[in-house]
Amino acid sequence: MAEDKPWALISEVGEQGFIEEVTDIIKQHFNIICLRDFLQNPQQHGPKIQAILMWNTFPAAEPSLLSSLPSLKVVANGGVGIDHLDVPYITSLGVKVANTPGCMVDNAVAKSNLITSRKMFLIGHQIAVDPKTTSIAQNPMGVEVTGSTLGIIGMGHIGYRIARRSKGFDMKILYHNRNRRRVEDEQSVGASYCESMDDLLREADFVVLVVNLSPETKGLTSHRELSLMKPTATLVNVSRDASLVVDQDALVKALQSGEIRAAALDVTHPEPLPSFKQICGCLLKNRHRAEQVHNARNENRSESCLGIVI
Repeated sequence: MAEDKPWALISEVGEQGFIEEVTDIIKQHFNIICLRDFLQNPQQHGPKIQAILMWNTFPAAEPSLLSSLPSLKVVANGGVGIDHLDVPYITSLGVKVANTPGCMVDNAVAKSNLITSRKMFLIGHQIAVDPKTTSIAQNPMGVEVTGSTLGIIGMGHIGYRIARRSKGFDMKILYHNRNRRRVEDEQSVGASYCESMDDLLREADFVVLVVNLSPETKGLTSHRELSLMKPTATLVNVSRDASLVVDQDALVKALQSGEIRAAALDVTHPEPLPSFKQICGCLLKNRHRAEQVHNARNENRSESCLGIVI
């Protein structure tokens, strides 16, 4: 019965919040109230709300909102990143913080490998559909993925699955990580550990960044690191807060000068890059939307609900 279900606060129903089919899933476990309705009468609705279900950082778990929810037990974020949450403050209120770390992994992995191999397909498509095209030259030529060297910086869950899938391309796999993985893990995917990130950068044909933003990883790849890469190399960045892991000014200069061949970015800051037109032939930009397939999106929202213990 509806009165037996806990109440959850969501941003809204629709494309900017929780789509209808996902809302139906949520309603199996919660009574829901949208933020707009809540704000019309917070005194009435506040005491009964036990969960905040967030999507795209909304509803924002700010002190002004949290103070009006005396029965709140959990803030559940749809997605891995919780950088937008003041976790120490929220937990100091006796409120738990939950996220969905697992359901995006395969889609993020698939996108990383797809980005690595498809860049010239996109350029070829653009040439083919351009009404000004009268003939298609032999160049630009892509770089063969099979048999090339892949360097993974950040061998966590996603990095490891990238390695596992890349093994099918007969790639030589190098990785650099804060902590070396077990020998069994390395042998399972055929990966070799590089204690020095510099050594990996010098050898890899494709460098994939899969790290979380921290003081140590902010600006991890800048002028010096890019200068170590092969002129034929491609940089792929699918990190959390990706735009802060790579020095974008340094990357633009490296692409313009031909210091590296190409780059594929999940996120930039700002969007679009002001210098994008100058480097559009060697830069592939993708939106940070690994979950934008129906199964992954539904799984993400469902996990937000089912992972909560009230």
